[in-house]
Amino acid sequence: MGLRLTAVVASLAALTLTSSAEVPWPASFLSRHTWSMEDDRFGGWSGLELSADGTRFTAISDRSYIITGTITRKGSKIIGVTAEGLRRLDPGRKDLDSEGLAIAGDGTLYFSSENTRDVRRLDATGSTPLPQHDVFKRLPGNGGLEALAIGPDGTLYALPERGLTRGAYNPVFRFQNGAWGVPHLMLRSDGFVPVGADVGPDGALYVLERAFSGLGFSSRVRRVHMTGEAWSDEVLLQTPTGRHDNLEGLAVWRDDAGRIRLTMISDDNYRFFQRTEVVDYALTE
Repeated sequence: MGLRLTAVVASLAALTLTSSAEVPWPASFLSRHTWSMEDDRFGGWSGLELSADGTRFTAISDRSYIITGTITRKGSKIIGVTAEGLRRLDPGRKDLDSEGLAIAGDGTLYFSSENTRDVRRLDATGSTPLPQHDVFKRLPGNGGLEALAIGPDGTLYALPERGLTRGAYNPVFRFQNGAWGVPHLMLRSDGFVPVGADVGPDGALYVLERAFSGLGFSSRVRRVHMTGEAWSDEVLLQTPTGRHDNLEGLAVWRDDAGRIRLTMISDDNYRFFQRTEVVDYALTE
């Protein structure tokens, strides 16, 4: 769920904020594209998945809509986003605050719903909740399962935007063999909270985080190395306040040059002073 902004003026000012001294992160900026459609249902995009070549996309919104389309690039620059239509994610449910999106190799679609505090599997008949972890129902209403990812073996990973307390760690939930476990705790810092995730072609878990300062949004991407029991994570990217809008969806893929690419989409909260951005970064490793 996007943050409820209380000051229009502050948010507008944040769009032009820049930083003259930035850390040379491993991920470098490539391109951004502002996307819009003449449709009252457009906006609020919180979950994103891409095809292996980064061109075909699927996105879901806070208001339970799903859209598919194509991202067109010229070199490393995004020059257009086109979509084939917008439809209800689950026609039988209009009350789902859909946030995270994960699509399995066989095409099965999973999404997390913040207000029902669960992960749901979608098929032709509608959505069905997976078994829950005991913690899910106790998550705060505006801090539930925000980020969702799936590995090549079908293992699901989910992260809540906010935990049960304001503690120093954020749990990474893993769904295997019909049950959820918590194999890793990510250290919280600098006001960042998880909002998106994806398992990259390198097998690592990438987590998009967001911070809101009152003047605008800052984004951070961390890579979690999932090796045995000794998981570790590192920061790949952290943007200054106002560099981008409210980035919430993340998809990780590999381009023709062999680089890991991070493509993100912003949730405009259906507000006229925000925008839907599609943003590309590349790892320079």
